[in-house]
Amino acid sequence: MRLAGRGRWAVSVGLMVAVVAALVPYRARLEQAHVVLPLLIVVLFGSAMGGRPLGFTLALLGFAALDYFFQPPFDTLVVHKTHDWLVLGSFVTAAGIATQLLARARAEAEAARRRTGEVQRLADLGAETLAAGPAEESLRATADVIRRTLGLRRCDIFVADDDGAVRWATAAARDETALPSDASAADTALQILRAEAPEALGTAPEGVWVERFLPLRAHRRTVGVLRLVDDRGLALDDGQRTFLVALTQYAALAAERVRLVADAEHAAGLREADRLKDLVLASVSHDLRTPLTTIKALAHAAAQRGDEDAAAIEEQADRLTRMVADVLDLSRARGGAIPLALEINAAEDLVGAAIRQTRALFAGRRLDRSLDGDVGALVGRFDFVAALRVLCNLLENATKYAPADAPVELHVHRDGAWLLFDVCDRGPGVPDGERTRIFAPFYRAAGAAADVGGSGLGLAVAVALAEAQGGGLTLAPRVGGGSVFTLRLPAADVDAASFGDADFAGAGERA
Repeated sequence: MRLAGRGRWAVSVGLMVAVVAALVPYRARLEQAHVVLPLLIVVLFGSAMGGRPLGFTLALLGFAALDYFFQPPFDTLVVHKTHDWLVLGSFVTAAGIATQLLARARAEAEAARRRTGEVQRLADLGAETLAAGPAEESLRATADVIRRTLGLRRCDIFVADDDGAVRWATAAARDETALPSDASAADTALQILRAEAPEALGTAPEGVWVERFLPLRAHRRTVGVLRLVDDRGLALDDGQRTFLVALTQYAALAAERVRLVADAEHAAGLREADRLKDLVLASVSHDLRTPLTTIKALAHAAAQRGDEDAAAIEEQADRLTRMVADVLDLSRARGGAIPLALEINAAEDLVGAAIRQTRALFAGRRLDRSLDGDVGALVGRFDFVAALRVLCNLLENATKYAPADAPVELHVHRDGAWLLFDVCDRGPGVPDGERTRIFAPFYRAAGAAADVGGSGLGLAVAVALAEAQGGGLTLAPRVGGGSVFTLRLPAADVDAASFGDADFAGAGERA
């Protein structure tokens, strides 16, 4: 059982009195050294129990007892011999040194115990943080550990969102009643988050509550603010300050986790919304096919009867049918539902089919094409129908944006493991900031002409089809003006004799 402060003093002084009383009957036959040793033991005992004040008090009592009861003449405080002074001085010196050493050992032991406790609390904090499921629970557990570790009345953690505003806070308190007002706490935290103040100290008007705000930093940015509140003041020693720094690191990581989880949830919500949008578009597009087919059939029948408007109706029905097909293909490509037949195909066959399908678009225009056969047969492993659709889309776009007197160029060559189809035009080009956005669905450049037609899905579908085959579609500026769209498909190593002699030297030929 541990004794209180007064109990330790009473026991130690009582022990000193008991030892002196036990030795007094034998003082005539005892050497002073025989008396000094028991008194020193009592001094050490008291120092171990009560620290430096009790140790020095017992040393003085022992000095007086040694002089009064054990040095001749007995029962007086008179010292006649130099030898007696030496004994008394040695006793006091030894007792003082022993008391000082014991006090230092106690302080070091207490510091070690405190450091052990801090390490244990940090381990508990890490365990509680990892054990907490949602990020908000982890942040609350962190705040509670900080409050318990520093013995505070309250601990709040304010979290910042992406726009720098305080959007959520957690609090932990010993007593939820009579807490300080939070009216200005969020404003103070917001100032720190905006780097308008490095930290803040505050007290209530009556001087009862003392609070301190500390910024929480992670990855070189302020992600939150730690608020400490206690009615006894927030004066921390060096050890507590060092420990607080370690605790704020945990709090910063917990606050960053809350922000990252919120961002992840937001991104997941956007992905789900995008998926639902694709489902709706696919469903609506599928349902539109039947009435469009009916409209086209009726328009064709009306044209045969001599209706002058029937041809325009049929043309617009075909346009809507292509748009519906684009929406369906984009939805299927994103969902990985497009059936593909990845087979060995020749680049010459693909280019020839694309030229035939786009022949009407190049009426009166030049299409210069070239095939680089120096490295052998240009063949690849791709879906012929899907690749043909991508290449036709690129050629069609080139005719929309390039001047009528400027030729469109189609170059085919191999680069390592890739078969490349470059479609080059002399159009207005695409600004740097729009080169990635141009592949987004329904996107159209700000300077695009209103009469170019199309739904804004062509390039999005082309990218999806190219990537579904293991390839890709890129855009680069062309030297001298214009754009270069490159369809990249996986190349294959096949004997050229399997495909015959490809004579593709029709440069400058009209389609």
